[in-house]
Amino acid sequence: MTDATLQTDGQRPAVRLERHLGDPPEVVWRSITDRDELRAWFPCDVEVSGGLWEVGATVRFHFSPDVIDMTLDGHVLAVEEPKLLVYTWGADTLRFELHPDADAGTTLVLIDELPPESAARNAAGWDQCLDRLAGSASDGRGWQAHFERYAAEFVRVLGSQAGPPTGHRVSNDVHGHS
Repeated sequence: MTDATLQTDGQRPAVRLERHLGDPPEVVWRSITDRDELRAWFPCDVEVSGGLWEVGATVRFHFSPDVIDMTLDGHVLAVEEPKLLVYTWGADTLRFELHPDADAGTTLVLIDELPPESAARNAAGWDQCLDRLAGSASDGRGWQAHFERYAAEFVRVLGSQAGPPTGHRVSNDVHGHS
């Protein structure tokens, strides 16, 4: 696992996470674009209009009502199969980069450009999501411990950090994304 890093060189701050996956980019591409495969690791159900990831397509993100009563909208901004996927996710912009490794695996880079107060919350949540994608068990620290560590680090640069969104119900799964 690689901890999230904060990037502040763009128009908005971003958190960057990286994972090594044993599968080649073509297989990982399906994990980040196939609705059924996304359900295994992404924090909500992802519905792409027309079922095709193409620039301009509308994306709806339906959270489980057991976690939070929320649906976010987004739009696909860039698609370069099997190496780049960029789309908006509510107020965030998610950028997935897939880089082939020498060992036939893939280095996945996720960059979440977001409102400053969401950085620690989303970094903690993405840590857990990407661990699931990589097939790793939780390291036992849980979302709250990750959040507290990131909040202590990011507050110096971005100011106060928000916890889970209003209406979020506690679960043993991923907390705080939105």
